[in-house]
Amino acid sequence: MKKIGLLASLILIGNVLFAQGIKEGKQFLNYERYQSAENVFQKLIAAKPDDEEATYWLGQSYLDPNRVPAPDTAKAKDLYQKFLQANPKSELMMVGMGEVDLIQGNKTDAKNLFETAINNTKKRDLPGILYAVGRANIEPKNGDIMYGIEKLKQATEKDSKNAELYNEIGYGYWKLHDGGNATSNYQTALALDPTDARASFMIGRIYETQGYGQEPVYMRYYMDAMREDPNFAPVYYWLYAYYYQRDVNKAAEYLNKFAATADNDSKLCYLKASLNFVSKKYPETITQADACINGTTQPFPNLYGLKGYAYDKMGDSLKAKESFEKFFSVVNPDNIGPTDYTTYGRILMQFPGSEAEGLSYIDKGLKMDTVVATKVKTITDIAKSFESKNNFAEAGQWYGKILQVDSAYGKTDLFYAGYNDYRGGLYKTADSVFHIYQEKYPSDVYGWYLGARAKEGMDTTYQLGLAKPLYEKVIAIGDTTQNKASIKNFIIPAYRYMVAYFYNIKNKVDSATYFNNKILEVDPADAIALKAKDALASAAKAQAEAADKASKPAAKK
Repeated sequence: MKKIGLLASLILIGNVLFAQGIKEGKQFLNYERYQSAENVFQKLIAAKPDDEEATYWLGQSYLDPNRVPAPDTAKAKDLYQKFLQANPKSELMMVGMGEVDLIQGNKTDAKNLFETAINNTKKRDLPGILYAVGRANIEPKNGDIMYGIEKLKQATEKDSKNAELYNEIGYGYWKLHDGGNATSNYQTALALDPTDARASFMIGRIYETQGYGQEPVYMRYYMDAMREDPNFAPVYYWLYAYYYQRDVNKAAEYLNKFAATADNDSKLCYLKASLNFVSKKYPETITQADACINGTTQPFPNLYGLKGYAYDKMGDSLKAKESFEKFFSVVNPDNIGPTDYTTYGRILMQFPGSEAEGLSYIDKGLKMDTVVATKVKTITDIAKSFESKNNFAEAGQWYGKILQVDSAYGKTDLFYAGYNDYRGGLYKTADSVFHIYQEKYPSDVYGWYLGARAKEGMDTTYQLGLAKPLYEKVIAIGDTTQNKASIKNFIIPAYRYMVAYFYNIKNKVDSATYFNNKILEVDPADAIALKAKDALASAAKAQAEAADKASKPAAKK
């Protein structure tokens, strides 16, 4: 009896240690320490090859979209298939294979596997299977997120105290851009587990998408995440990235904290190299990136992108293009950011024949970007690029995009959009932009003046008098302006238009003379007006003589 008791105790201790190993591996996954997680699960499987849970989680580490250097779907598929061949009734492996099918685009097969796994599972084990099905549909790009959320909610009905379930539901809503429901579920996870750093971190991420004005709020949640679990590496990485363009010293501080809590892999090597880039040490960036690439058989894909950015800053568009092409060929598409697309697009536009492809990349990046300020910067950079090449029509079109993406646009935005349209010969578009200017800033002479110039472009012979009402508004504003010198460059062209309009179109010399004299009131030395004064006087004299002659009765013969 004592021997049996001892054996039972040893089995119990072994099971407890194995469960602790699973927990440790999952924690490493949560920390995004993929190599550490894989090492734990591989050791567990080596000790117990038929363990379903360890095998499932090893496959999950292979499939994780953020895995360094990249997800390995083939490896996960091989792992799950071999286990299923030996254990065809394993519900957890069915879910794992269903996730692989989803990633590979076999949605019907995946759904069948999920439903079979759920239907074959005993009630007491159902929450775990429902959780796996939820993960399988939320984590990868091609999943049915709402189906995954539905299954996770079913799991909470049977396991309502499991913070892991609410974290995954929150992530699903986050991917659906439903910040309200995402935050609510992350808060539930925190209430169940006050040390749940990922929940605090993700709430911070949600508030950050609302713009810089929310910085005190999202920073508080990031600080909470660090306090709740000092080993939660993702928050240090995120803050490193946050300060990367803002404060290189703070970025270095958080990079050091990340290095202390993360795996020593090629991603960490990339981050260290990137500090050279933000410090504007571009040749050093390339040298260190190459060292990182050559130091491993599986380089972090972003190293190639980093080289592309460095070459772009150095003005070497050919090598920048080559580096970005390599980056796009090896990186997981889910990990390509909006700036990657827009920068590569801008580089492509420097190569004749690649302009259309470049613009398509830029548009893709802009559609992905959720931060208005970065969208505006990207659009402005592209517009300036066209402007520098005197391609004003294209520049105007790009400046005009700012009016669509930024509801807080102002005078400057309207000016650059309208003025470049005008310079590019797009007079109707310029007129539309300046009409907005006039409505938004009715007392600003600039909008009326530029609008009149656009109307002139639409009516070059003045026959329709399209610019006349707008120039009349310029003159009206000028009449109420004390400092006439301040608007000299606007009011003189307005008067000059009136001179031409009344003389050439209406044949009213007196009106033309009136406006010509107004020019000389503003600038007595105006050469054009002085010359016109004599011509108008002669015309008035001729007109008077003709009128006088016409009024006299014809001489009798």
